[in-house]
Amino acid sequence: MLLYKLETSIMIKNFLFILFLFVLNIRLFAQTEDTLQAVTASDTIISESMATNDSIKLLPSNYLITQRLLWSEKGLMRKFDYFKLSEASRDREMEIRNTMFTAHQYVGYATLAGMIAQGFVGQKLANGDKSMRGLHEGLAGAVNFGYFTTAGLALFAPPRMHDRPKGFSTLNVHKCLAIIHLSSMIATNILSGMTENNKSMVPYHKAAAFTAFGSFFASMIVIKF
Repeated sequence: MLLYKLETSIMIKNFLFILFLFVLNIRLFAQTEDTLQAVTASDTIISESMATNDSIKLLPSNYLITQRLLWSEKGLMRKFDYFKLSEASRDREMEIRNTMFTAHQYVGYATLAGMIAQGFVGQKLANGDKSMRGLHEGLAGAVNFGYFTTAGLALFAPPRMHDRPKGFSTLNVHKCLAIIHLSSMIATNILSGMTENNKSMVPYHKAAAFTAFGSFFASMIVIKF
């Protein structure tokens, strides 16, 4: 009875933690989608405003908090002379951004392949093939490394030069799916540890893993349109 209460308490705490991360991701996503209100001032006034502060025209008005940590006017990368905010440094940053997003794409493909392999191995393990345990754990480590590397390449890349046009886009769908697969990946890892001592958690672990895979796969497809 005491063990049951302890497991229930752990499940509630993990659920609240996942919920917190989910809300936090929604907040970060909303922050990236906020755009400037319709411009009512004349072009002359806008030009004069930008002329008083070069950083305004060198950085978009809205970008991720993780990008702000590194690339805002007072970000960590601005401590280096090579990345002092200027037109030349922003041009270099766009090259870095392109390289990081290219890597983001290819590491994502490799991670997806690892997820597929993990699914087959995980199913055999669930069916009682204990010889798959070592391979399952190894693939789990590789998938986690690939997944969070893929995420980091996007989250910490230099921000784009200008704000994106307001309105629906496949990129918006891609970001919404990212919230789902990030939350699902975290849940998968939490539930994986819980299955060791509680086999009744295996179906929930599998459900979180399939959700992570499905939303990750869909996010890679939708960005191509």
